[in-house]
Amino acid sequence: LEPFTQATKEEIEFLIEQFKLPQGASILDMGCGTGRHSVALAQHGFAVTGVDLSEHMLEKSRARAVAANAQVTFTQCDATKFRSRPIFDAAIGLCEGAMGLLGQGDDPIERDLTVLRNIHAALKPNGQFIVNALNVFRVARQVGHDEEARTFDAMSQTTLNTMVFETLDGPVEIPCRERMYTPTEFTLMLRAAGFVLEHVWGGTAGNWRREPMDLDEYELMAVARKRKK
Repeated sequence: LEPFTQATKEEIEFLIEQFKLPQGASILDMGCGTGRHSVALAQHGFAVTGVDLSEHMLEKSRARAVAANAQVTFTQCDATKFRSRPIFDAAIGLCEGAMGLLGQGDDPIERDLTVLRNIHAALKPNGQFIVNALNVFRVARQVGHDEEARTFDAMSQTTLNTMVFETLDGPVEIPCRERMYTPTEFTLMLRAAGFVLEHVWGGTAGNWRREPMDLDEYELMAVARKRKK
């Protein structure tokens, strides 16, 4: 398993403590991947909907849910096209499942802003949102020293790479860009989407904490809320 998947238990405990939601509360997991957070939250008594672009990932999610005897609703959808009336008490977008993965033609601002607006629209008034984004300072400080930084475009704050996606016909290589953020910029994105920002913390997988972000860690974490009506 990848190292960033090893702290699911601790991450779920963090989410439960931060959200402070009652049993049965509804949670949207945008970019749920193989469902490790969706399934674990469902096991704790929450009504979880997991959304992901990859049907192959969702097949793994469904198998994980069956093995755990957990009830989760999984939906195949592009996050930029997701539409829902405001039915969720909270939402998560973790480990870049929702944010930062751009297609070659995606606008590096509008793509993620659209996703944030869609999540905002799906939340009930006062609904909570916890989301990760890649930390641009880490890569910028490594320019000239490693392969990832050599593809860094400072103007768009993106790096170029090739991702391998498993499909029913076998692995497919797809060129993509990863979008990175400063804490201030991500704050402005969340505000533009309608959220009230509550915290920005260090949020690297396996090391979630309620402390300021270190410059060299992979991710930042934003904790936000939809306004009360």
